[in-house]
Amino acid sequence: MSPCTWGLWRSAIHTLKTFRASPSARGLCIPTRAVCDAETIFALSSGHGRCGVAVVRVSGPASSMVLRNMAGLTQALPPPRTALLRRISDPQSKELLDRGLVLWFKGPHSFTGEDSAEFHIHGGPAVITAVLQALGSLEGVRPAEAGEFTRRAFHAGKLGLTEVEGLGDLIHAETEAQRRQALRQMDGELGRLYQDWSYRLKRCLAHVEAFIDFSEDELIEDGVLNQVDSSVRQLETEIERHLKDERRGERLRTGVQVVIAGATNAGKSSLLNTLCQRPAAIVSPIAGTTRDIVETSLDIGGFPVLLSDTAGLRDSSDSVEREGVRRARQRVEQADLTLVVVDSTQLPPDPQLVPAFLQEYLSTVLPSPEAGMKAASDRVLLVLNKSDLVPEEQRERTEGELREITGLPPACFLSCYTSTGLEDFLTVLQSRVKTLCGDPLSGAPSLTQARHRAHLQQSVAALNQYHQYRDQDLALAAEGVRLALTHLGRITGRVGAEEILDIIFRDFCIGK
Repeated sequence: MSPCTWGLWRSAIHTLKTFRASPSARGLCIPTRAVCDAETIFALSSGHGRCGVAVVRVSGPASSMVLRNMAGLTQALPPPRTALLRRISDPQSKELLDRGLVLWFKGPHSFTGEDSAEFHIHGGPAVITAVLQALGSLEGVRPAEAGEFTRRAFHAGKLGLTEVEGLGDLIHAETEAQRRQALRQMDGELGRLYQDWSYRLKRCLAHVEAFIDFSEDELIEDGVLNQVDSSVRQLETEIERHLKDERRGERLRTGVQVVIAGATNAGKSSLLNTLCQRPAAIVSPIAGTTRDIVETSLDIGGFPVLLSDTAGLRDSSDSVEREGVRRARQRVEQADLTLVVVDSTQLPPDPQLVPAFLQEYLSTVLPSPEAGMKAASDRVLLVLNKSDLVPEEQRERTEGELREITGLPPACFLSCYTSTGLEDFLTVLQSRVKTLCGDPLSGAPSLTQARHRAHLQQSVAALNQYHQYRDQDLALAAEGVRLALTHLGRITGRVGAEEILDIIFRDFCIGK
């Protein structure tokens, strides 16, 4: 064996051993396309409850046997992905259970990558129960565990982890914007972004490993490490830019936290009831009626909102009310958007004095001592309630004055009693919510999971380790790149030492 060939194998073995021995590689979930569970599983894949059609899915090596026995197929199976109307019977008693459609999916061209079958039956509870019991009586067939079909699809390489999470989000999506974001992630856009970063990191790691092993033999081109330096800096920049998204994707996935806050009897509970169009909170002229957080979920222009009504902010000798005020202030600190409700009848008659009054009012509601700075942000809306009790001329003059003032959040006159101004307020509220969530269909795919954010932050920290040790210890610098690659792999579920070896063999003409 020539020295060059021996150097090639030495580098390959070194890279494989160091990657597998690295603590960062332990516990990494790597899907295997050849994974195939010996058991065949079944479950109801459609929603529970009475419905026109229910879908029962079967997956595993015995799926063809199940389909033959349940649908009475004595000859060939139906063509893949072709619906066939059949009598569905109990394989033990031969009793007719239902008439419905059956479909056959030959692996690997199925959702799980295995042989699969589906029974589209009538959605009555008795029919569903009978079919599931009949399936359970077959040998080698068992009910599926929660998420097991998707887990098999992941292990078969049909879905990456980000796509699996997108599928889960799509199933649980309640608003149009959530559906769009989940569908985009399930389509693989986020996974492809992370896979691209992973591929570039693999190249960097392969080049550093090759430089460590072959630079003394002058088999590596000059400037390889300079190219790695440039690539690592570029990746750092892209990942940090991706992290600076103000949590728009996570907020869209879980819902925008909108909190109603203000003094007692300003009309906070009335605003909650007006927005959700039902008596969700008790409304009373007695101050201090609301003492705990009252929450309701809303769809505002296709965006999910978790709306919270809070206790009126005032000093009180009542220990229960004081606890309610404490919780209210805590919720305001956590809010994505605060609706500060003001009793319009308490505004100064002179419109020129209103901005100072509102500034002082905001300082009693918002947690920051620099209330004006927060008020000027996109996180606060002023709701001037009970506008029906204010003379029209005074209201118009006040609106004109507020339009000329900077440093205050937008102010909307509203009457929860007559609904006057409600449409304009909803337009402003929807615009703010959309800004907080962003457009799920434009720009780069959004971060949607706290898990992704944590791993990306750790990837950036690991790349900083590369720069820290670049001129001191190249092996430690390489470990930083390896750690960054591992954290990206934990997001997608796909990374392996063999891929790094492939790059070493392909990118360098070593040992020819």
